[in-house]
Amino acid sequence: MRAGYSIFLLILSLTVCNAGKLSNTFYKNTCPQVEKIVREIIQIHTRNNPSLGAQLIRMQFHDCFVRGCDASVLLDTVSNSKAEKEAIPNQSLGGFDVIDDIKAAIERVCPKVVSCADILALAARDAISSPFKKSMWSVQLGRRDGRVSLATEISGNLPSPFANFTSLVQLFKGKGLNVNDLVVLSGAHTLGDSRCGAFSRRLYNFTSKGDADPSLDPTYAKILRKKCPNPASPAITVEMDPGSSLSFDNHYYDILLQKKGLFVSDAALLTDKNSNKIVTRLQRSRSLFFTAFAKSMKKMAAIGVLTGNAGEIRQNCRVVNPG
Repeated sequence: MRAGYSIFLLILSLTVCNAGKLSNTFYKNTCPQVEKIVREIIQIHTRNNPSLGAQLIRMQFHDCFVRGCDASVLLDTVSNSKAEKEAIPNQSLGGFDVIDDIKAAIERVCPKVVSCADILALAARDAISSPFKKSMWSVQLGRRDGRVSLATEISGNLPSPFANFTSLVQLFKGKGLNVNDLVVLSGAHTLGDSRCGAFSRRLYNFTSKGDADPSLDPTYAKILRKKCPNPASPAITVEMDPGSSLSFDNHYYDILLQKKGLFVSDAALLTDKNSNKIVTRLQRSRSLFFTAFAKSMKKMAAIGVLTGNAGEIRQNCRVVNPG
């Protein structure tokens, strides 16, 4: 009887120890269809919206860098307390409707089981992976959803397009990420567009003397000035990776080495010897970039996660559960 009780305690302790861990098989018994549901809905949406991969991977970054990967970026504003999505850096986020579609489909099959945070992680992966007909990285699951979302917490937590190398390193270090992760995850800029305001200072008034940023290729700067008149219009966008903004590849590092990185934060990766070496290494091998990106995404997607009994499983990704 004592032996049986000891075994029971051992099993109980192991269960408690594993309760707060993410796992590749977290929904194996409670919602085994979850990855299939997400993948199929993403495939439908990407056919109509080729830029969905860029939208969802950016949304995941912006979620994880503020309060951790708890789907707080999905919450709508309540009363007078503006939510994260209302902050200026998040006003250009897209893809919320896709997350809503996925959540609704999963709730019909596995109600109150799958978190919005896990859905976002899977959706971002699958939107990037869709053209390749295979998953580009594995997603560990078991996150729970946060109940707080504040626009005031955005400042200082999201990487700024105007940031220098030191600031970027400090920010990433605070999230448990290193220089290699910084350079690798910056490779996501191979996808998507940017509003002119995020880089126009480099074109017209870099040092407040009406000059251009000398670290930006002059010919490319001239092209950008034609696309982005001064003052910047929020209605005009430019590809972050010229000619390759719908393809997930390592082309970003090509344009970076050509001094055509769109943001100050892109050019900053060339100002450090170690970072510059990583850029060059990733530029030479697409397969190396894919492998490195998968590894860094796993780290990024685990920032500040809520697990076990923390947080909740939202029934609607836009609002916290009642009560």
